[in-house]
Amino acid sequence: MGHFEKFLQLHQQTSPLLLGNIWDVQSARMFEQNGYKAIGTSSQALANAFGYDDGENVPFELVLQLAKKAVESVKIPLSVDIEGGFAVNIDNVVTNIKKLHDAGVAGINLEDSFAKPERRIMPAAEFRKRLFAITNQLTRENVRIFVNVRTDGFLLGMPDALSQSIARAQAYETAGANGIFVPCITKSKDIQAVVAATSLPVNVMCMPALPDFNALQKLGVKRISMGPFVFNKVYEHMGALAQEISANGSFTSIFSNL
Repeated sequence: MGHFEKFLQLHQQTSPLLLGNIWDVQSARMFEQNGYKAIGTSSQALANAFGYDDGENVPFELVLQLAKKAVESVKIPLSVDIEGGFAVNIDNVVTNIKKLHDAGVAGINLEDSFAKPERRIMPAAEFRKRLFAITNQLTRENVRIFVNVRTDGFLLGMPDALSQSIARAQAYETAGANGIFVPCITKSKDIQAVVAATSLPVNVMCMPALPDFNALQKLGVKRISMGPFVFNKVYEHMGALAQEISANGSFTSIFSNL
């Protein structure tokens, strides 16, 4: 069974897939060593790790390079966040996806909003047409990769975020999506409504008010992402450790808990 088949299967289990969101090879290894079944890049964490602002400011070649190194370094499936596709032209988006597929990547995240010049969500019909063209071309070229489509109504704080998310999930399902990602959704009734509206596996993301994993399983969620939050916490700890080293005038704080 290849990475794509494994990744697809992980979205069809009773318990949700907990995805470890990475920003470099070492973070990929850490998640694998701690029993995670799959990993995915966090676009924001990756961008910040390399000194870029989030929003397709990282060169695609850097994303591809990390994907290649991660696939070489771990045995679990990798999904790559390609934001809006790192291109406006559909053929170029497909070319980028094919490069990731050829590197051994099992899945991608594709957003229905564009970050530049400021983040805006595309009209649903327009994005559905774009998505269908992308997935249709991938199918014709026998590129098997899990297309997880991110819809940004809740992320952007739209007043009709729930109805938008439901309508878009249903539209994207008919356009070849393999999964639907609704970041920043947190209310149980909203999550349940999205899950009930589509046969696609629904992906939610770490947020302060997000229900726990047992509750999400009961709501029918199939994938749980971390976004940049683990990355942020790691560097928060690093900042505290750096302060302790300086304040103590020694490295005792590094070894005190060993």
